[in-house]
Amino acid sequence: MNTVYIGLGSNLENPVQQLLTALQELDNLPATHVYRASSLYSSKPVGPQDQPDFVNAVACLETELDAHTLLDALQALEQGHRRIRERHWGPRTLDLDILLFNEDFIKTERLTVPHAFMHERGFVLLPLSEISPDIVLPGKGLITDILRNIATDDLQILTNTE
Repeated sequence: MNTVYIGLGSNLENPVQQLLTALQELDNLPATHVYRASSLYSSKPVGPQDQPDFVNAVACLETELDAHTLLDALQALEQGHRRIRERHWGPRTLDLDILLFNEDFIKTERLTVPHAFMHERGFVLLPLSEISPDIVLPGKGLITDILRNIATDDLQILTNTE
């Protein structure tokens, strides 16, 4: 069984509902169970500012799927939510990122784990620390230590997912 952390984000077409639906869909993936999910957080966009604020969360999954099969499933869920990749860091109906896959380091053309920028992003670290406060990010350290140096002032809890 693999323990996987997934970052969820949306800023189009009712983002709160997009994430709540995506959490249910993640739980319905083959041989997969959503073990924990963070609250939903509102955050400013990274990159172009001419777009709506994002809603973000992190989910912890237990799955028998390997990393690339899970990636394929996540991309299929994104497409089911009509995700269109028009511009880098642009608006989206649903974004699902594999943040951590066990304690593995994965570097392929399609997938980099741990997620390359997660240690710099409050909208990833704060929800991740909510569900796993003792987690150590490979090569970076304890999440609570990393969070001390990351701005989280613009994050607001919108709703609890439990």
